[in-house]
Amino acid sequence: MGNPLLAVISNAHLRKTKMRNSAQLRSIDSVSKNREFVEEVTTANSSNALLLQGPIGPFFSRFAEDLKTRGFDVTKINFNGGDSFFYRSTGAIDYTGTLDNWEEWLERVMINCQIGRIYLFGDCRAYHRVAREVAKRMGVKVFVFEEGYIRPNFITLEEEGVNGHSSMMSRPFTNSRADVELPPEFHQPKHVFQLTAVYSILYYLFSASKRERFESYRHHRPFDCVAEGSRWLLSGYRKWKYKRIETPLLKDILSQYDGNYFLCPLQVHCDMQVIVHSEFNSIEHFIGDVLASFRMHADSNKAIVFKHHPLDRGYTNYTTLFANLTAELGLQGRVFYVHDVCLPTLLKHAQGTVLINSTVGMSSLFHGAPVKTLGKAIYDMPGLTSQESLDKFWNVKREVDSQLFQNFRAFLINRNQLNGNLYRRISGQGSTGIVWSAKLGETHRWEEGRSVLPALKVVGGTATLASRLDRDDSAEAA
Repeated sequence: MGNPLLAVISNAHLRKTKMRNSAQLRSIDSVSKNREFVEEVTTANSSNALLLQGPIGPFFSRFAEDLKTRGFDVTKINFNGGDSFFYRSTGAIDYTGTLDNWEEWLERVMINCQIGRIYLFGDCRAYHRVAREVAKRMGVKVFVFEEGYIRPNFITLEEEGVNGHSSMMSRPFTNSRADVELPPEFHQPKHVFQLTAVYSILYYLFSASKRERFESYRHHRPFDCVAEGSRWLLSGYRKWKYKRIETPLLKDILSQYDGNYFLCPLQVHCDMQVIVHSEFNSIEHFIGDVLASFRMHADSNKAIVFKHHPLDRGYTNYTTLFANLTAELGLQGRVFYVHDVCLPTLLKHAQGTVLINSTVGMSSLFHGAPVKTLGKAIYDMPGLTSQESLDKFWNVKREVDSQLFQNFRAFLINRNQLNGNLYRRISGQGSTGIVWSAKLGETHRWEEGRSVLPALKVVGGTATLASRLDRDDSAEAA
C-alpha cells in the first residue's frame, strides 16, 4: 500500500484541488432536464475509464494502475470512507449526494470527463443499477467484475452484466471447440480469508470515520463497523472450530452414503443473485423447498448435505432451522449441515448437486456431479445441467458430459474469466496480478489512434463542445 501517512497527505492535497474546481463544475445545469442531448452523446471511442465501487480492499486501486499501463486515463468515484481509504491512485471523486440525485450527477461527470467505459463490482447494487441504465442511454460500455464463474483460480470480468444479467442468457453458448491457446493457469494464493477479514474490518472502520461526509450513502448490506468487525472475528473463530469438529462428520457421511447423497451449497444470506435472479426470497425459503421435495420424492436410502457459505459464517447459522425441519419432515439421519468440510471431496462423492445459481455448479460439473439449478445461471443449459423438475432430479441417474463442460469452460476463460484473485495477487503480472487471456487483454487495452469525441458540456440548457478538463480538476461535484 505504500506509506499511509504520505497517502493521507496526498489525498488531502487532492481533495483541496477538487474543492477549488467544484464551483466550476456545479455551474453545469442538470443534464436530466435536457435528455435529448445526453441521448445523442457517445464517448465509446474515448480512452477515459470510470471506476465505480469495487470489492473491499485495494483491488480497484491496483486495477486503475493496470488500466493506465494499458493506455487508459482513469477516474474513480468513492461512495464512502472505505472506498476512499483503499483507493490510493489519482483522479478520485467523492460522491456525497443522495441515491435519488445519483443519476443526474453521474450523467454530468460522464459527459465532462468524456467517459468511454465503466468498470464496477456487482451489477445489482443500487448505484450500479442506475449507472448501467445511464451508460446504456449514452452508448458507454459497462464491464462488471464478480467472483469467478470458475473457482477458485478465476474472477469474472464481463461486458453488460454477470449471472442473470449476462448476455450469455440471451446469446447462449454453442458447443464448438474454440482453437484458442489459453495462458498457463496460476493457482489460488494462500491465506485469502485472513486478508479479506482484515480488509473488511478496515473498510468498515474508515467508512465509520467518514460517515458525516458520506451521510447520504446507502450500502447494500448492514453498515455498522462494530457489528461487521465482530462478525468477521466470529467467522474466524467458527472456521477454526468447524475445521476441528467436522472431520469425523465427513467420514460418517461417506461411510453411510458414498455416492448416495446430494449436495446443496448455500449462498450468502444477502446475495443479490438470489434475490434478483431466482424465485426465492431468502436462503431459508430455498432450504424449506428443497427439503420438502427431498422428503416427498427421494428414495429412503438417500441423504442430503447442506454446506454453509464460507463468507456467511459470521452472519448466519441455520442449525436450529435444520433441526426443526428434520424433525418435522421425519428426515433424522438423512440431513447433514456442514460448514468447513472440503468442498471438492463432497462433490467427488455426491450423486448430484442442487443449488440456486451458485458458481459451485461449475465446480460440481468439473468433478462429475450432475447439477440442478433453481435460479438463473449462465451454465444452466441442455446437455450440461438437468432440465427436469427438482422432484424428478432425485431419482434420475445421469452423467456429466465432460467434453461439453471442457468446451464451455474454455469458452468462459477466453470470453470473461481472468486468472486472478480479488484480494491477493495471484501472479507477479501487473499491479493486480491478473493473467489476461489474449482476447480479454485486447478488449481492455486502449489503442492509440482511435478517434476521440470532444466533451459535450451542457450549460444553461444549451449544448456546447468544450476542451477536456484536467484530470485532477474534474474533482468534487459535477
